[in-house]
Amino acid sequence: MLVLFKQAIVEMMHHKLRTLLTLLGMVFGVGAVIAMLSIGEGAKVESTRLIESMGLRNLVINEKLNDNETLKEIRKSSVGLSLNDMRTIESSLPFVSQSCAEKNLKTYSVFSNQSEADSSVIAVSPNCFSMSNLKIEAGDFFTQDDNNASKQVAVIGSEVAKSLFADKNPIGELIKINHLWVKVVGVLQQQELSKKEIQGIKLGAEHNRIFLPLATAQKRLKIPNLESQIDSIRVTIDTTIEPQVAALAIDKLLKRRHGNVEDFEIIVPASLLNQQNKTQQIFTIVMSSIAGISLLVGGIGIMNIMLATILERTKEIGLMRAVGATKVDIKNQFLIESTTIAAVGALLGIVMGVLLSFIIQSFAEW
Repeated sequence: MLVLFKQAIVEMMHHKLRTLLTLLGMVFGVGAVIAMLSIGEGAKVESTRLIESMGLRNLVINEKLNDNETLKEIRKSSVGLSLNDMRTIESSLPFVSQSCAEKNLKTYSVFSNQSEADSSVIAVSPNCFSMSNLKIEAGDFFTQDDNNASKQVAVIGSEVAKSLFADKNPIGELIKINHLWVKVVGVLQQQELSKKEIQGIKLGAEHNRIFLPLATAQKRLKIPNLESQIDSIRVTIDTTIEPQVAALAIDKLLKRRHGNVEDFEIIVPASLLNQQNKTQQIFTIVMSSIAGISLLVGGIGIMNIMLATILERTKEIGLMRAVGATKVDIKNQFLIESTTIAAVGALLGIVMGVLLSFIIQSFAEW
């Protein structure tokens, strides 16, 4: 058997171009299978991580964006999402364990004693931090007491801290937002979800944001309509109810409060995850089928080349028979050659597939 293997290697090296062309089909076939499956699995893991970061027991109620004319008509019946909506949801629906509100003010030029930076300023309820799975790097979050007292405090993102204070500890320092000076009480930990977005919800953008208590923004920054027009409400539901059922109950309650005007939308992360899993399953099946066809084509290519090789080497086969080689010996010779080509092609294909997976992963920022 070792002699036959050596002969197969010699034959492959003797016909380098033919061997290379035969290898390519197997290399691309195996590489495609591995790359497609890896990409599919990587996309699944990443999308699952993104959706789970929103909280599978959370529901997000967003103000629906409309053009000016439509908005004027809507405002005749509904003032939009409000803090009273949030309070009513929490008090009327027993399965809601906590809720928070968020208002995206705008991008301000923010000043410290050392520097200046443009940052998005967000007014939030204090428990939005825990409901959004945000972590603190230095200091602490502001509290409900801070919100009730309209204290001039802020939690800032890690990039804002670097822009305004460089390497200096920002905790306890003052920053100026518009005309208002506020004290930095906390710095958020850098998130791994930067530049990601799901249905209009930006994930991981907190690193370039400044968070103020809702009451502080309303009273100190003089933001009009903050009580009656907020951007989103986030609620956490307990395990006694399915998220889809909870969403229907909230939808019914809000429609009744808004004069049957649907000027809001409810995002259910658990439903998004189920939809994503189904979509990913179909994607994996389709991509695997395409890659499998490539692999089959590579195998057929090896078969065709080996058949052509047999016809080309009839004199060699006759000579081998003349010196005593049996039909089994000759069959084994060609089987070993084809198996060796397939094995080498498969190994190279594995390497190519893994490299492609890493390259795509780096571009996709998974």
